[in-house]
Amino acid sequence: MACGQVDAMWTIALSLVLTLGLPMAPLAAVAPPATVPQIGVLSSISPPPVPDWKQHSPFLQGLGELGWVEGQTLAIEWRWAERSDTRLRDFASELVQLRVDVLVAWDSGAIAAAKEATDTIPIVMTVSGDPVRAGFVVSLARPGGNITGLSNISPQLAGKRLELLIEAVRGVTRVAILGPPAHPDWAESAVAAQPLGVQLHALKVQQPEEFETAFAAATQEGTQALIVLPSPLTNPYRRRFAQLAAKYGLPAMFALKEYVEVGGLMSYGPSIPALYRRAATYVDKLLKGAKPSDLPVEQPTTFEFVFNLKTAQALGLTISPMLLFQADEVLR
Repeated sequence: MACGQVDAMWTIALSLVLTLGLPMAPLAAVAPPATVPQIGVLSSISPPPVPDWKQHSPFLQGLGELGWVEGQTLAIEWRWAERSDTRLRDFASELVQLRVDVLVAWDSGAIAAAKEATDTIPIVMTVSGDPVRAGFVVSLARPGGNITGLSNISPQLAGKRLELLIEAVRGVTRVAILGPPAHPDWAESAVAAQPLGVQLHALKVQQPEEFETAFAAATQEGTQALIVLPSPLTNPYRRRFAQLAAKYGLPAMFALKEYVEVGGLMSYGPSIPALYRRAATYVDKLLKGAKPSDLPVEQPTTFEFVFNLKTAQALGLTISPMLLFQADEVLR
C-alpha cells in the first residue's frame, strides 16, 4: 500500500474518533496522581520500640474511624527528635518547608518547636501540660493564633493523687513532691494537703543530676511518701525514678501508667492513649476547613488509676482491697 494511502486512512480514522467520540488508546496514558492531605507529626522522643506500633497507635485508630487512612486518604510525615533539641527544631522547620496541611505536636517540647517554626500552619497539641501558662494559647476557650488541641492538666489531679497516696500508705503525714519549679501543681497540691492534714516537702529540681539528691533529702526530712509531678524534665526518666523510689524505700505516686510498668508503685492521671485518639478529631476538623482559633482546647475526660502490687509488697505495704478495686489496672 502506498504511503499516501496509509496517511489517508489514518486521517479518516482520526476524523471518525473526533466525530463519533470513539475511544482512542493513547500512546502513553499518564493520569495525574491524586493529591491527598498531608500532615506532619513531630515528637521530641524516640519512636516506639516495636516494629508494628502503627497497628496499635490510638492516633491512627482515631483517624481511621474518621475515614483517614495513612497512605490512602492521608499522607503522614513522622519526625522523632530522640530527645535532641537541635533535631527537634530542625524537624519542625523541615515539616513547615514541606507545607504540611496540619502539624501535630506530640508533647510540650514539640509544641514549642512547632510554634517557633510557623504561625500559619495549624498546630494540634496532644500532650501539652498547661498551654496557657506555656504561652501556646491565649486561653482554653479561645486559643487564638494557629494552635489548638488538648491539655493533660486538670484542676483536680493534684488533690486526687495525694488522696490516693494517703490511702495506700496509711498513717502518712509527710509527703514530698518532686518537680520543676514552675510546675502548676505546686499550688494545687498545697491547697489539697490542708484538709488532709498532710505536711508537704517541696523538692524543686531543674536537671536530672538533682534527682537522687532530692530523694536523699526527702528521707533525711522524714518523708514517708513521694509524688513525682509530670513534666518534660521528669517523664523521660521513668525507670530511674522507680529505681530511686525502691532504693530509698519511698512509696511513690506518678502521673503516667508507664512509671508503674517499670516498677513504680502507683499512678493516677489522664489516659494518654485517649488524648492521642482525641487529637485525631482536631486533625479531621482542621483538614475540613476549621480554624484553630475557633476550636477550644480540651482538658482530659478519661483518667486511669494503675497499681503495682509487686512493688507494694517489696515496700512492705498492705493495700486495702477497696483501693485495689478502684484501680483500672493492677500489675502483679
